[in-house]
Amino acid sequence: MLYFIGLGLGDAKDITVKGLEIVKQCSRVYLEAYTSILTVGKDALEEYYGRELILADRDMVEQEADEILKGADVSDVAFLVVGDPFGATTHSDLVLRAVNAGIQYRVIHNASIMNAVGCCGLQLYNFGETVSIVFWTDTWRPESFYDKIKKNRDLGMHTLCLLDIKVKEQSMENLMRGRKIYEPARFMTVSQAAEQLLEIVQNRRERGDDLAISEETICVGLARVGAEDQVIRAGTLRQLASCDLGGPLHSMIVTGHLHPLEVDMLRLSAATPDALQDLRMTDSSTYTS
Repeated sequence: MLYFIGLGLGDAKDITVKGLEIVKQCSRVYLEAYTSILTVGKDALEEYYGRELILADRDMVEQEADEILKGADVSDVAFLVVGDPFGATTHSDLVLRAVNAGIQYRVIHNASIMNAVGCCGLQLYNFGETVSIVFWTDTWRPESFYDKIKKNRDLGMHTLCLLDIKVKEQSMENLMRGRKIYEPARFMTVSQAAEQLLEIVQNRRERGDDLAISEETICVGLARVGAEDQVIRAGTLRQLASCDLGGPLHSMIVTGHLHPLEVDMLRLSAATPDALQDLRMTDSSTYTS
């Protein structure tokens, strides 16, 4: 059996009892190590699980999947994923490879940012399509995520923005020269994401486009959701561009239409006392920014 096991969002103890029992019985245990991270490292997980973990980076999962599947038809193999195995990032390719190889699989679910984001007080059924905000470079500055935010905003829906993670990335020079030299890990912050969105807003304004958001749109920054030191800050997009929420991982929400109960919840984490003062009431049960 090939087991896909979610680890939750906090630390080693967030694995489910069922998941931990399976980990202890498996012949090999892989730790997916490129789509997300926990607040503790591999050593802490190994100590708590009582098992050696094999780090599975992007190259292994995408190019050496057969190594993960090897022997899973006659013994149990576990593939550990931070959050939920099929939350923010799917591993459908590995599932299909297993099925095509005649290997049974089972999924042990856990909390992911996709549902834990409700901790900020916004109602989960008011969210539209989730988007990813990537690091810009000097030559690559995509704005496609803005168009998806606009689509959600037009429908009055909130947008969960998953922020870029760069782990085990190579520079173009090292990649072209075939050198296995990797850049330091980078994790996008809420302030960096807000700054990129502000630049897009200005670009669209100069083009004369109808704006989906502005500098005063209410957004929510989240850091280390599920950990004891998680941080939530609600404020305008401009305010979040100057907020320091500490270490990774960060996420951000661009709000759509807000129910009065959602507004009351956001006030609990307002960046400043007046952060929500410019909300407009469109009817007796709806606010917008």
